[in-house]
Amino acid sequence: MPNTLAIMLTMTTYGTWLRGDMRGWVDRGRTLPPDPIIQAADRQRMKHPVFLFDDQRLLETGAFIGQSLRQRVDACILAMTVQTWHVHMVIAATEHPLPKIVKCAKDAVRWGLRPGRPVWTDGYDKRFCFDEQSVHRRIAYVECHNTALGWPPKPWDFIEPFTQPPPSSPGVITGG
Repeated sequence: MPNTLAIMLTMTTYGTWLRGDMRGWVDRGRTLPPDPIIQAADRQRMKHPVFLFDDQRLLETGAFIGQSLRQRVDACILAMTVQTWHVHMVIAATEHPLPKIVKCAKDAVRWGLRPGRPVWTDGYDKRFCFDEQSVHRRIAYVECHNTALGWPPKPWDFIEPFTQPPPSSPGVITGG
């Protein structure tokens, strides 16, 4: 398997992407078609209303994530966007397990916002980039979300440019 250069992570907020969702959904690594009955059952079991980020605090929410990832796991963040119902970020390959990175990001938001209720859905989506073209495509995808909001493509100063690791660099990623 080729070395991983970067990973795009997507985290969704509580109640915004249930099993059975009309956009499709994932169970045990398999993408499944919409199922309104399962979605309705999951919605009924929710103990809290859907959580959306306040659109006036999106940049602040991103700052919580970026500062925590930089300080706690020394993550190299190549791109990030915070939308009302999800976060996308592209990070350079790391030796830290992905669940640790995601937990760090999610915890930073819970701590920063202190909403007193669930913020996130369980789990996250990960997309590995094995070549420069895929890294640049994922970065452009994330940045277009920012420009659609009228922000610069890189609205936080912790976002770093992508640089190809030297051939001797392992480009290590540990599961999750």
